[in-house]
Amino acid sequence: MRIGLLTEGGYPYVSGDTGLWCDRLVRGLAQHEFDVYALSRSERQEDEGWLPLPPQVSRVRTAPLWTAVDDGVVHGRRTRRRFAEAYGELAAAVCGAGWVGGAGPAHAFDNEADRFGNALYALAELARDEGGLVGALRSEAALNLLERACRAPGALRAAREARVPDLLTVAADLERALRPLSLDWYEDDGLGSVDLCHAATGGSAALTGLLARHFSGVPLLVTEYGVRLRAYYLTSAGDAPVRALLASFRGQLAAETYRQAACVTPGNAHARRWQERCGAESAKIRIVHPGLRVLRSADVAEAAERADCCTLVWVGRIEPEKDLICLLHALAEIRRSEPRARLRIIGAPADGPDGAGHLRQCEALAACLFPDKAEGEAEGETESKTQNVFPGGGSPVSFEAVGDQGLPGVAEAYAAGSVVVLSSVAEDFPVSLVEAMLCGRATVSTDVGAVAEVIGGTGLVVPPRSPQALAAACTALLRDPKRRARLGAAARARALELFTVERNIAAFSGIYLEIISRFPVRRTVLDETGGPLPFGIPAEARVPWRWTQQSRPTARVGPRWAVEGPVRETPVGRTPATAPAATTAPAQADAAVEADALVQADALVRDEAPVPTPTSAGTGEVAR
Repeated sequence: MRIGLLTEGGYPYVSGDTGLWCDRLVRGLAQHEFDVYALSRSERQEDEGWLPLPPQVSRVRTAPLWTAVDDGVVHGRRTRRRFAEAYGELAAAVCGAGWVGGAGPAHAFDNEADRFGNALYALAELARDEGGLVGALRSEAALNLLERACRAPGALRAAREARVPDLLTVAADLERALRPLSLDWYEDDGLGSVDLCHAATGGSAALTGLLARHFSGVPLLVTEYGVRLRAYYLTSAGDAPVRALLASFRGQLAAETYRQAACVTPGNAHARRWQERCGAESAKIRIVHPGLRVLRSADVAEAAERADCCTLVWVGRIEPEKDLICLLHALAEIRRSEPRARLRIIGAPADGPDGAGHLRQCEALAACLFPDKAEGEAEGETESKTQNVFPGGGSPVSFEAVGDQGLPGVAEAYAAGSVVVLSSVAEDFPVSLVEAMLCGRATVSTDVGAVAEVIGGTGLVVPPRSPQALAAACTALLRDPKRRARLGAAARARALELFTVERNIAAFSGIYLEIISRFPVRRTVLDETGGPLPFGIPAEARVPWRWTQQSRPTARVGPRWAVEGPVRETPVGRTPATAPAATTAPAQADAAVEADALVQADALVRDEAPVPTPTSAGTGEVAR
């Protein structure tokens, strides 16, 4: 099978959100061939280079989302009219207004329920005909169409309140979001030649899969370990009209993606509820938990022996959503009853000045709540550290990073204490919590996102933004080592059952076959005369039978005439199909069994009803 893997800001780049699990997926499915189509988010990401690619990756095509070459404004009256109709209808769908295309009739699109999708594909077809739409989307005509949609009857209240600066901001964001329309990825030698498109995230990556489905009928699989629309709601900033219009666009793009996808795979039930609320059909959804690397039992046991029974550990990226402020106040409450309790905060700040500023705020709060640190620094930081094994010196709080002395890896970070704490106010899939479970650690976490689903009774869960509840749960575990051991063992057993790389790969392997079984093979293999060769690409199926003789001949995948002949075009890294080597004539009984098996395979390819296959015991077995 040939898979088109669609990514945005991730694989195959070294830095990115989806790079790790995509790399594990590609390496775990070595029986398939992968073409990677990657959208980069910044020039820095492109300069950092790619991860080492396995041999099953036959092609990599990249395009930047952070910049685009202005290809000019569309020329010709008919072309301008097509653009006005399509973009005007898209803007009207985003603003919630009636049809404002201008030059065409109000019934320019047949199905009003599909107005957003119809307008989107009309723009895509125009971009394909004209070689791109970057200049047109940046033009004054596009801005005027957006303004007319905002002022039209029936428009959203926030859209009617939009001013000229708001319209400029929305038009610029729409142009960036629609840049995949101008790519040349959708030809027969590009995404049109793959058997399945797998979008590793929603948004722009899924948009390229939508266009491949529209132009070439390629089935689309969408995986969202973080729902893009939810992330926008949590992080969007700016004036209300801008947020409302861009949320409307992203919501309708997500709904169109879920409607056209053959299958949607969220990482947890929390993400599934978001997808269903955005329009995804329940029958299309398959929950596939992320897979993480598993440590050996011996390493886990050794880490448990080294753990400090009075130390709490927090691991993650330091940002406001993690609510370290609440955790520091909880530690102050814990130390009233457990004076030896300490906290190790292990992680790096989020990118940008806001992340560094939040780290300084947390450090200042720690110094205010626990003034021992300031006293220790006044007496000499080096001396205090030599007298105290704890990295924070005289303070019960330390700020560290993976890679520092004593913390060469993630396993050592979770082994630094006896209880792992998660204090977030917003989480999608808590990766740090799963890592702690795989390390056999007892956990205390806040009830947000998919935390309760992941924990499943193997840890303590408390309400968010409650330092008192967080302190009470941590104190209970610090005082009870036997309970910590029981919870840690149960957490590791649960993580090994649900959150391993092997389980993740097996789930996607089955989903690939399930999708392909419902879509016909679109590639054509030609014979010597240039005509189509039936069964030139056999279906991927297993035909069970039993050999009655000790001498087992080599079974052919199909008749010789079905696998010989030139392939119409061999993409880079692929070899044309060749006939298997001739084998010696089998015994008469084996020949009859093989002939019957080939009949079963041909029936599967033609999508006919299976025929019972006789076995040596005389019973019938249906070929699948």
